[in-house]
Amino acid sequence: MVYKNLTDVLVAHNYLTTEVAEKINLERLKSGESEEEIILQKRLLSDLDFAKVKAEFLRVPFVNLEEIGFAPEALALVPQSVAEKYKVVPYKMDTKDKSLWVAMGNPLDLETVEFLEKKTNLKIKTAMSEVKQIESFIREKYEREKGITSEVTKALDEQKIDSFKAEGSQRQKVSAEAPIAKIVSTILEYAVKSRASDIHIEPLEENVRIRYRIDGILQEKYVLPRNVLEAVVSRVKILANLKIDEKRMPQDGRFNISVDGTDVDLRISTLPVSYGEKVVMRLLRKAQKVPSLPDLGLRGLALKNLIESIERPHGIIIVCGPTGSGKTTTLYSVLDKVATSKVNVVTIEDPVEYQMKGVNQVQVNVQAGLTFASALRSFLRQDPNVIMVGEIRDTETAELAINAALTGHLVFSTLHTNDASGAPPRMIDMGVEPFLLTSALTCVVAQRVLRKVCQSCVTSDELKSDNEAVLKETLGPIFDMIADKWKKEGKTLTIPHPNGCDKCNNTGYLGRIAIYEVMPISEKIAKMVVEKSSAASIQKQGMDEGMLTMKQDGFVKVLEGVTTLEEVLRVAQY
Repeated sequence: MVYKNLTDVLVAHNYLTTEVAEKINLERLKSGESEEEIILQKRLLSDLDFAKVKAEFLRVPFVNLEEIGFAPEALALVPQSVAEKYKVVPYKMDTKDKSLWVAMGNPLDLETVEFLEKKTNLKIKTAMSEVKQIESFIREKYEREKGITSEVTKALDEQKIDSFKAEGSQRQKVSAEAPIAKIVSTILEYAVKSRASDIHIEPLEENVRIRYRIDGILQEKYVLPRNVLEAVVSRVKILANLKIDEKRMPQDGRFNISVDGTDVDLRISTLPVSYGEKVVMRLLRKAQKVPSLPDLGLRGLALKNLIESIERPHGIIIVCGPTGSGKTTTLYSVLDKVATSKVNVVTIEDPVEYQMKGVNQVQVNVQAGLTFASALRSFLRQDPNVIMVGEIRDTETAELAINAALTGHLVFSTLHTNDASGAPPRMIDMGVEPFLLTSALTCVVAQRVLRKVCQSCVTSDELKSDNEAVLKETLGPIFDMIADKWKKEGKTLTIPHPNGCDKCNNTGYLGRIAIYEVMPISEKIAKMVVEKSSAASIQKQGMDEGMLTMKQDGFVKVLEGVTTLEEVLRVAQY
């Protein structure tokens, strides 16, 4: 759609009302200032949103530099001094049509485009980006990424990729000396320094995408040339002692690295996909401190109920949630609380993620016949007080865990259900007798993990009526209690607004916290389980007894300034 004025775009996207747009046009005629100057002076929308709107008005592409990976070989084509002078960011290169994509604050600056074309001997394609993002990108990428930029350039210029086809020890010698080794090293170092939990090396049709999972969210960091894929994957396979020539089957391996004194275990998984082999690396930090239960996000009645369940000498406590919801971390925090010199604690895990003092930790080894069920049988002959089973995956493990709890042991385990009330019906579906389940089960915990706002750049927004309605509907009387407390302190209800700074990599979020629902198995709930009541009925009873749902716990944390409404809805809206 073609727009006559910038204000027309703003009205179309509901940034302005028609009345405000008319006032801006009148002010423009009176003062002689441009629409853009008036809009920026009035701070009617964020700089990023304004850049998006302006790009649509000018009918040019828009690129958010915080959400894309950059191509090191593109960055190498434009010196830092040139990028700083002309406020440009070379972020993508197309070898097929010999073009270079450049982000600019003013993509219609034809003089700069012409200068870049002469300097690079490539066709320049422009996209609009927000000026502060461009300045931040230049500052960060040119200074911090010199290593990978130069090594990618060397790898392409010196054509060392073919040397990976050598065999035996010669192959390993070449790979250690090649620029590829330094590229992989840079990828790993960035992961450790940025607190990433996973690295994804993904082959696409035209390039190779490197993404990191930071605070639970995948972020694209690098875009490497397509012809370095085989070399990068080979280098990772060498480190993990995998078969380099096996490209048709998935492989698993592991290796260790140390970055600035931090020792990290990496679990490697390769998978053949459409355009080559995808590699995912899970980072497990060896010296990572086990957080306390309050540090994880437990508080109030939920914390009290869980501690009371932990302090019982026997029974089973189940932690529920999907993969990546922090269940294992919660179990480690619980074990850290109960593991003393007077207690024998044994665990069976897949894999052992934290090394805990005073705890006998066993790693699953299916090939050797060591499964959750077989280990659990052996544990009962090891005179245990506390048993932790990493996951209840089948009927046999479920029955053994229940029997262990019934014979005087304290058992902890995890289960894949959406909420706490779904755990008892799931166990019954697995074949556990309801009367045995209610005799053994003492507490069910469900959780999700969400990002915390960065305290260095967070600001507060006054609570709008639509958000207030959402909070009131979910929290009920709890919202009124919090509102009254704020009112007594002479404050207006606010919610946090993430902005972004250097500390949080311009995301507005830094670190993670969990939201919980803790459901103790009361007499009424036990009776409902025996009667095979629905999960919804069990949840209603739990709430009647004071249980906060995960969504409610999340909204309370929003009003406390810990996280945002969007984060809670992202992880707890089901």
